[in-house]
Amino acid sequence: MRKPIIAGNWKLHKTVDESVDLANQLKAALADVKNVEIIVAPVFTALTAVAQAVNGSSIEVAAQNCYPAVSGAFTGEVSPSLLKNAGCNSIIVGHSERRQLFNESNAFINAKIKAIHAAGARAIFCIGETLTERESGRMFDVLKRQINEGLVGLDAEAMGGVVVAYEPVWAIGTGKVASNEQAQEAHAFVRGVLSELFATEVAAATRILYGGSVKPDNVDGLMAMPDVDGALVGGASLKAEDFARIVRFQQG
Repeated sequence: MRKPIIAGNWKLHKTVDESVDLANQLKAALADVKNVEIIVAPVFTALTAVAQAVNGSSIEVAAQNCYPAVSGAFTGEVSPSLLKNAGCNSIIVGHSERRQLFNESNAFINAKIKAIHAAGARAIFCIGETLTERESGRMFDVLKRQINEGLVGLDAEAMGGVVVAYEPVWAIGTGKVASNEQAQEAHAFVRGVLSELFATEVAAATRILYGGSVKPDNVDGLMAMPDVDGALVGGASLKAEDFARIVRFQQG
Protein backbone atom coordinates (compact mmCIF):
# COMPACT_ATOMS: atom_id res chain seq x y z
CA MET A 1 0.00 0.00 0.00
CA ARG A 2 1.49 3.31 -1.10
CA LYS A 3 1.02 6.05 1.48
CA PRO A 4 -0.45 9.15 -0.22
CA ILE A 5 1.55 12.36 -0.44
CA ILE A 6 -0.06 15.78 -0.67
CA ALA A 7 2.56 18.43 -1.45
CA GLY A 8 1.99 22.16 -1.68
CA ASN A 9 4.24 24.13 -4.02
CA TRP A 10 3.98 27.74 -2.91
CA LYS A 11 6.09 28.94 -5.86
CA LEU A 12 7.11 32.63 -5.71
CA HIS A 13 4.51 33.65 -3.16
CA LYS A 14 4.47 34.84 0.44
CA THR A 15 6.94 36.65 2.65
CA VAL A 16 8.68 34.88 5.52
CA ASP A 17 6.03 36.07 7.98
CA GLU A 18 3.20 35.07 5.65
CA SER A 19 4.79 31.68 5.08
CA VAL A 20 5.13 31.03 8.81
CA ASP A 21 1.53 32.12 9.35
CA LEU A 22 0.29 29.68 6.70
CA ALA A 23 2.48 26.93 8.14
CA ASN A 24 1.04 27.51 11.61
CA GLN A 25 -2.51 27.42 10.24
CA LEU A 26 -1.81 24.11 8.50
CA LYS A 27 -0.08 22.69 11.57
CA ALA A 28 -3.22 23.36 13.62
CA ALA A 29 -5.69 22.26 10.94
CA LEU A 30 -3.92 18.99 10.13
CA ALA A 31 -2.66 17.93 13.55
CA ASP A 32 -4.77 14.76 13.55
CA VAL A 33 -3.90 13.55 10.03
CA LYS A 34 -1.86 10.35 10.17
CA ASN A 35 -2.52 8.51 6.92
CA VAL A 36 -1.14 11.10 4.48
CA GLU A 37 2.36 12.54 4.06
CA ILE A 38 2.06 16.33 4.03
CA ILE A 39 4.73 18.49 2.38
CA VAL A 40 4.98 22.25 1.86
CA ALA A 41 7.53 23.97 -0.37
CA PRO A 42 7.96 27.66 0.52
CA VAL A 43 10.33 30.17 -1.07
CA PHE A 44 14.03 29.75 -0.21
CA THR A 45 14.04 32.70 2.19
CA ALA A 46 11.30 31.11 4.32
CA LEU A 47 12.62 27.53 4.40
CA THR A 48 14.27 27.60 7.82
CA ALA A 49 11.47 29.61 9.44
CA VAL A 50 8.80 27.28 8.08
CA ALA A 51 10.81 24.21 9.09
CA GLN A 52 10.97 25.58 12.63
CA ALA A 53 7.25 26.40 12.59
CA VAL A 54 6.18 22.87 11.63
CA ASN A 55 8.74 21.14 13.85
CA GLY A 56 7.05 18.46 15.91
CA SER A 57 4.18 18.08 13.44
CA SER A 58 3.64 15.64 10.58
CA ILE A 59 4.28 18.38 8.00
CA GLU A 60 7.55 18.15 6.08
CA VAL A 61 9.33 20.95 4.25
CA ALA A 62 10.57 20.75 0.66
CA ALA A 63 12.62 23.06 -1.52
CA GLN A 64 11.43 24.14 -4.95
CA ASN A 65 14.80 23.77 -6.66
CA CYS A 66 18.49 23.03 -6.17
CA TYR A 67 21.82 23.02 -7.99
CA PRO A 68 23.65 19.71 -8.54
CA ALA A 69 26.88 20.47 -6.69
CA VAL A 70 28.02 20.12 -3.11
CA SER A 71 29.79 23.48 -3.03
CA GLY A 72 31.83 25.77 -5.22
CA ALA A 73 31.79 28.93 -7.31
CA PHE A 74 28.12 28.79 -8.29
CA THR A 75 26.81 32.26 -7.49
CA GLY A 76 23.16 32.31 -6.54
CA GLU A 77 22.74 28.53 -6.30
CA VAL A 78 21.90 26.23 -3.39
CA SER A 79 23.02 22.61 -3.05
CA PRO A 80 20.87 19.68 -1.89
CA SER A 81 23.08 19.20 1.17
CA LEU A 82 22.59 22.82 2.25
CA LEU A 83 18.85 22.49 1.74
CA LYS A 84 18.80 19.36 3.85
CA ASN A 85 20.76 21.22 6.50
CA ALA A 86 18.09 23.95 6.39
CA GLY A 87 15.36 21.43 7.17
CA CYS A 88 14.30 20.11 3.77
CA ASN A 89 13.69 16.41 3.35
CA SER A 90 12.46 16.71 -0.24
CA ILE A 91 13.38 18.82 -3.27
CA ILE A 92 11.25 19.46 -6.36
CA VAL A 93 13.02 18.98 -9.70
CA GLY A 94 11.90 19.09 -13.31
CA HIS A 95 8.90 21.34 -12.77
CA SER A 96 7.48 22.51 -16.08
CA GLU A 97 8.09 26.14 -15.15
CA ARG A 98 11.80 25.45 -14.77
CA ARG A 99 11.87 23.38 -17.95
CA GLN A 100 10.17 26.17 -19.91
CA LEU A 101 11.39 29.39 -18.29
CA PHE A 102 14.95 28.29 -17.54
CA ASN A 103 15.48 25.74 -20.32
CA GLU A 104 16.35 22.94 -17.91
CA SER A 105 17.14 19.76 -19.82
CA ASN A 106 16.45 16.17 -18.88
CA ALA A 107 20.21 15.71 -18.37
CA PHE A 108 20.41 18.63 -15.95
CA ILE A 109 17.39 17.33 -14.05
CA ASN A 110 19.05 13.91 -13.89
CA ALA A 111 22.15 15.51 -12.36
CA LYS A 112 19.95 17.17 -9.75
CA ILE A 113 18.26 13.89 -8.84
CA LYS A 114 21.63 12.19 -8.38
CA ALA A 115 22.87 15.08 -6.23
CA ILE A 116 19.71 14.95 -4.12
CA HIS A 117 20.17 11.22 -3.60
CA ALA A 118 23.80 11.73 -2.61
CA ALA A 119 22.68 14.30 -0.02
CA GLY A 120 20.22 11.85 1.50
CA ALA A 121 17.13 13.79 0.46
CA ARG A 122 14.13 12.82 -1.64
CA ALA A 123 13.49 14.08 -5.18
CA ILE A 124 10.01 15.01 -6.33
CA PHE A 125 10.60 14.47 -10.05
CA CYS A 126 8.13 16.31 -12.27
CA ILE A 127 7.25 15.24 -15.80
CA GLY A 128 4.50 16.22 -18.20
CA GLU A 129 3.45 17.08 -21.72
CA THR A 130 2.30 20.33 -23.29
CA LEU A 131 -1.08 20.70 -24.99
CA THR A 132 0.62 20.62 -28.40
CA GLU A 133 2.42 17.39 -27.53
CA ARG A 134 -0.79 15.80 -26.29
CA GLU A 135 -2.88 16.85 -29.30
CA SER A 136 -0.20 15.70 -31.76
CA GLY A 137 -0.15 12.23 -30.22
CA ARG A 138 3.34 12.58 -28.76
CA MET A 139 2.34 12.53 -25.09
CA PHE A 140 3.60 9.04 -24.30
CA ASP A 141 6.85 9.56 -26.22
CA VAL A 142 7.51 12.77 -24.30
CA LEU A 143 6.79 11.18 -20.93
CA LYS A 144 8.94 8.16 -21.69
CA ARG A 145 11.87 10.31 -22.79
CA GLN A 146 11.61 12.51 -19.70
CA ILE A 147 11.58 9.43 -17.46
CA ASN A 148 14.36 7.56 -19.28
CA GLU A 149 16.69 10.55 -19.45
CA GLY A 150 15.76 11.93 -16.06
CA LEU A 151 16.40 8.67 -14.21
CA VAL A 152 19.36 7.31 -16.18
CA GLY A 153 22.09 5.95 -13.93
CA LEU A 154 19.82 5.41 -10.95
CA ASP A 155 19.35 1.97 -9.43
CA ALA A 156 16.48 0.43 -7.49
CA GLU A 157 17.89 1.63 -4.18
CA ALA A 158 18.08 5.23 -5.40
CA MET A 159 14.50 5.01 -6.68
CA GLY A 160 13.42 4.60 -3.08
CA GLY A 161 14.20 8.29 -2.77
CA VAL A 162 12.25 9.41 -5.84
CA VAL A 163 8.62 10.47 -6.04
CA VAL A 164 7.26 11.13 -9.54
CA ALA A 165 4.81 13.97 -10.18
CA TYR A 166 2.85 13.92 -13.43
CA GLU A 167 1.86 17.44 -14.34
CA PRO A 168 0.14 17.99 -17.68
CA VAL A 169 1.56 21.38 -18.56
CA TRP A 170 -1.70 22.49 -20.15
CA ALA A 171 -3.44 22.11 -16.78
CA ILE A 172 -1.00 24.10 -14.63
CA GLY A 173 -2.37 27.43 -13.49
CA THR A 174 -4.96 27.37 -16.25
CA GLY A 175 -7.95 26.16 -14.28
CA LYS A 176 -8.10 23.17 -16.62
CA VAL A 177 -7.66 19.75 -15.11
CA ALA A 178 -7.13 16.36 -16.65
CA SER A 179 -10.13 14.12 -16.26
CA ASN A 180 -9.81 11.35 -13.71
CA GLU A 181 -9.46 8.91 -16.58
CA GLN A 182 -6.77 10.99 -18.33
CA ALA A 183 -4.79 11.18 -15.09
CA GLN A 184 -5.09 7.45 -14.52
CA GLU A 185 -4.03 6.69 -18.10
CA ALA A 186 -0.89 8.80 -17.72
CA HIS A 187 -0.04 7.45 -14.27
CA ALA A 188 -0.47 3.84 -15.40
CA PHE A 189 1.81 4.53 -18.37
CA VAL A 190 4.45 6.08 -16.11
CA ARG A 191 4.34 3.08 -13.81
CA GLY A 192 4.77 0.82 -16.82
CA VAL A 193 7.86 2.72 -17.96
CA LEU A 194 9.30 2.46 -14.45
CA SER A 195 8.71 -1.31 -14.58
CA GLU A 196 10.72 -1.50 -17.79
CA LEU A 197 13.54 0.63 -16.38
CA PHE A 198 13.85 -0.98 -12.99
CA ALA A 199 11.52 -3.77 -11.88
CA THR A 200 7.84 -4.34 -11.28
CA GLU A 201 8.44 -4.15 -7.53
CA VAL A 202 10.16 -0.77 -7.83
CA ALA A 203 7.39 0.62 -10.02
CA ALA A 204 4.72 -0.71 -7.68
CA ALA A 205 6.37 1.00 -4.71
CA THR A 206 6.97 4.36 -6.43
CA ARG A 207 4.44 7.03 -5.60
CA ILE A 208 3.14 9.04 -8.55
CA LEU A 209 1.48 12.36 -7.77
CA TYR A 210 -0.87 14.34 -9.99
CA GLY A 211 -0.17 18.03 -10.42
CA GLY A 212 -2.36 20.31 -12.48
CA SER A 213 -5.00 22.60 -10.94
CA VAL A 214 -5.80 20.25 -8.06
CA LYS A 215 -8.55 21.79 -5.95
CA PRO A 216 -10.87 20.76 -3.12
CA ASP A 217 -13.64 20.02 -5.62
CA ASN A 218 -11.68 17.62 -7.83
CA VAL A 219 -9.23 15.90 -5.49
CA ASP A 220 -11.59 13.13 -4.37
CA GLY A 221 -12.13 11.83 -7.90
CA LEU A 222 -8.45 12.03 -8.76
CA MET A 223 -7.40 10.22 -5.60
CA ALA A 224 -9.88 7.44 -6.32
CA MET A 225 -7.79 6.42 -9.33
CA PRO A 226 -5.66 3.33 -8.61
CA ASP A 227 -2.36 4.80 -9.82
CA VAL A 228 -2.78 8.30 -8.39
CA ASP A 229 -0.85 8.35 -5.13
CA GLY A 230 -1.20 11.97 -4.19
CA ALA A 231 -1.08 15.51 -5.50
CA LEU A 232 1.38 18.31 -6.15
CA VAL A 233 -0.78 21.34 -5.45
CA GLY A 234 -0.08 24.86 -6.67
CA GLY A 235 -2.51 27.73 -6.17
CA ALA A 236 -4.82 25.87 -3.81
CA SER A 237 -1.92 25.26 -1.42
CA LEU A 238 -1.72 28.99 -0.64
CA LYS A 239 -4.98 28.92 1.32
CA ALA A 240 -4.96 26.86 4.50
CA GLU A 241 -8.62 25.88 4.22
CA ASP A 242 -8.27 24.67 0.63
CA PHE A 243 -5.04 22.77 1.21
CA ALA A 244 -6.38 21.16 4.38
CA ARG A 245 -9.42 19.94 2.47
CA ILE A 246 -7.19 18.45 -0.21
CA VAL A 247 -5.07 16.69 2.42
CA ARG A 248 -8.29 15.29 3.92
CA PHE A 249 -9.49 13.90 0.58
CA GLN A 250 -10.25 10.53 2.16
CA GLN A 251 -12.58 12.10 4.67
CA GLY A 252 -14.34 14.24 2.05
